[in-house]
Amino acid sequence: MRWQEHMAFDFNYLFGIGEDTLTWWQMSLRAIGVFIAALLIVRVGNQRVFGKNTAFDIILGVVFGSILSRAITGNSPFWPTLAAALVLVLLHRGLATIAYHVSGRFGDFLKGKSVQLVKDGQLQHEALQKFSVTENDLQEAARTMGGTTDISTIETAYLERDGDISVIRKKVQ
Repeated sequence: MRWQEHMAFDFNYLFGIGEDTLTWWQMSLRAIGVFIAALLIVRVGNQRVFGKNTAFDIILGVVFGSILSRAITGNSPFWPTLAAALVLVLLHRGLATIAYHVSGRFGDFLKGKSVQLVKDGQLQHEALQKFSVTENDLQEAARTMGGTTDISTIETAYLERDGDISVIRKKVQ
C-alpha cells in the first residue's frame, strides 16, 4: 500500500468517513475538524457574518450551524457537507456584494430597512404599532445613550435594520 493510500485510510478511519455509526472519539475528531474548517470558511466570508446581525446574517448563522452539525454527527457525508457550508458562505458574500452595489429594493429586501419612530420629538404611532415598539422601548434606548427619557427632546429615532433603536437628540440652544 502506497503511503498516500495509507494516509487516506487512516484519515477515513479516524473521522469515520463511510461508517454507518461513529464512535465518541470519531465524533470528537469530526468536531475539531469541522471547527477548523468552519473557521476557514467564515474567513472566506466577511467579518459581518456573525457581528451585529440583520435577518440576512442570522439566517446564514442558523443554516450554517445546522449544516455543520450534520458533518459532526455523521448524518450527512463529511466532505459534501463542508462543501455545502462553503457554498452557503460564498452565497452570503455574493448577495451582500450585490446588495452593496445595487441600491433600492433588492438591498432593502435582503438586509432590511430602517424605520423612523420619532420625528421632531413626535412619536410615529403607525410605525411603532407596525413594528411592536413601545414608548418604553424608546425610553430604554434613550437611557442607554445617556440622557433624558423625554421623547420631546428627541429629534429623531430609528428602528435599525439589526433591531437596535438609535436616538438623535435635539440640539440644546
